[in-house]
Amino acid sequence: MAVPHGPAGVGRARHRMREQLRSNGVSDTVVDDAVLILSELLSNACRHGRPLGQHSDMGDGDVRAAWRVDGRGDLTVEVTDGGGPTRPVPATPSVTARGGRGLNIISTLAQEWGVRDDTAGEVTVWALVSAAHGHRDFPATSPERVTPVSRGRAGLDGLGGPIGFGSLDGLDLTEALDALDAFDDAG
Repeated sequence: MAVPHGPAGVGRARHRMREQLRSNGVSDTVVDDAVLILSELLSNACRHGRPLGQHSDMGDGDVRAAWRVDGRGDLTVEVTDGGGPTRPVPATPSVTARGGRGLNIISTLAQEWGVRDDTAGEVTVWALVSAAHGHRDFPATSPERVTPVSRGRAGLDGLGGPIGFGSLDGLDLTEALDALDAFDDAG
């Protein structure tokens, strides 16, 4: 899916992904995680990456979003942009920082994620959401630095500061994402 390089297309991409995955029988937990991951990846691509084709004859100023479900039910989410001045790495923002948590959120929700350099300077950030993985609990308190979690991923415990996130139990991500989509649609 071509998504305009900017916030305008993020809501449309979330709607399209949610509809396609649900119509193909993907579980609500996987859909919720994947839609949040897609939103974070697209936001990062628009904030830190160039549109596709900015430095070549190919591309139309968009970024590319893609998702696919394999035979095991695992879902891969990818966002491709025209690259940027820095490599995508999880940050350790202060408690009062307005951003910098996206890749930490992805690290927590995805079974694994990575970065792939493509042709013509394109960069793809991908995340694997496993049907068997599901939501993990966020820590009640946050240590001061990122600590490795299984398979080399970093959890949200690397956000720093004394405030924790509690648990995802009981949080309806579908309602929260639908509210974000309504906000996107309004503006």
